[in-house]
Amino acid sequence: MRFFILLGRALRLRCPLCGAGQLFRGWFAMHKQCPHCGAPFEREPGFYLGSIYINYGITALIVTIVYPSLLFNGILGKNTLLVGSLAFTLVFPVLVFPWARSLWLGFDQWRDPRPGEKGTGKPT
Repeated sequence: MRFFILLGRALRLRCPLCGAGQLFRGWFAMHKQCPHCGAPFEREPGFYLGSIYINYGITALIVTIVYPSLLFNGILGKNTLLVGSLAFTLVFPVLVFPWARSLWLGFDQWRDPRPGEKGTGKPT
C-alpha cells in the first residue's frame, strides 16, 4: 500500500513525505525543499543521477517496442521511422524530465525512508 501512495505522489509531482508540497517551481527548476513540510529534496550532490536511468529506461522501452512494430508491419517507411525515432529520443526525455526526477525521489523514499512520512502507514 505504501508503495502505491509514494508512486501516486511521484506521478503528481508532490513531496514523497507529506504529499502536499510541489516538487517543481518550473519545468526544470526544483525547490530545494518542500514548501509545505520543509523536507529537503536532495540528499547529497549527484543524488538525481539515478533519475537519468529512469528517463533512459522509459525512452528505450518505448522505442524498442514501437520501432520494430511499425517497421515490420510496414506502417512507416525506414527513413521516416528513423527520423521519427531520432526526434522522439531527443524530445521525449525532456518532456518526461520532471516525472523521472519525481519517480527517483519516490523510489528513494520507498527504499531508504526518511522520518516524517505522512499518510502511508509508516511510523513517523
